[in-house]
Amino acid sequence: MDILSLRQRLAALHRIATPAALSSAPLARAPLGGALDAVLDGGLARAALHEIHTPTASDSATGLGFAAILALRAASGRPILWVRQDALESRGGRLHPPGLAALGLDPSGLLLVRARDAQGVLRAGGEAARCPGLGAVLIEPMEGTRLLDLTATRRLSLAAQASGVTILLLRGTAPPRPSAATTRWLVRARPSRVLAAQAPGQPSFAVTLLRQRGGVAGQDWRLDWNPQQGRFHDASSSPTTPPFPRPVVPLPADRSAAPERSLRRAG
Repeated sequence: MDILSLRQRLAALHRIATPAALSSAPLARAPLGGALDAVLDGGLARAALHEIHTPTASDSATGLGFAAILALRAASGRPILWVRQDALESRGGRLHPPGLAALGLDPSGLLLVRARDAQGVLRAGGEAARCPGLGAVLIEPMEGTRLLDLTATRRLSLAAQASGVTILLLRGTAPPRPSAATTRWLVRARPSRVLAAQAPGQPSFAVTLLRQRGGVAGQDWRLDWNPQQGRFHDASSSPTTPPFPRPVVPLPADRSAAPERSLRRAG
């Protein structure tokens, strides 16, 4: 889709959502649960830029799942827009609606935008970041782009502050660089604890808070996500149980979307 089509869709969201946004603005922070909220001064900062990194390519789906959960919590029921670079889908597969639904995110409330190159991804993400009708924007370029410097991330951060939209910047395996992000996370897959009949347990993450502007950082957690409760639980103190034999990917990827649950494309 071209930038004009995106602008038309965002303008429509702005007209529909702005009155409600003015009358019922969400809290400044989105609670995530337990130990995370204690370190984050009450939860993830809304109207801010956050970065998610993964140590290896095999953890990429886990990073996507974690980012989707943060977007879900920050959006507070408002639409979420996800901008992806085309090459990511040919390499790792498309977003899988049943996987999103398993995390608690309704695929019908997600607007998916694809761009040919990193410049197009950042341009579309920047446009979306200025729309107060959105609850969250996920921006996912290829890892190797050099366009995400301090200046580019500062522009995104300022746009988030002005509109109230939370921005999640997915960096994959790119090494951390100076940026204007409020928080920076490193996310890895970890074994899921088994349920009855050897069924896989809840989505599980190994998470490190690498950076927090104006706050403490460097903490590590083992987190289980409960989509019914909409919160993380610290699995570090849970009773020891045999783990599932292999890591369970929190966000399944597939090259074809299930026909009964499809993503809405913005264009």
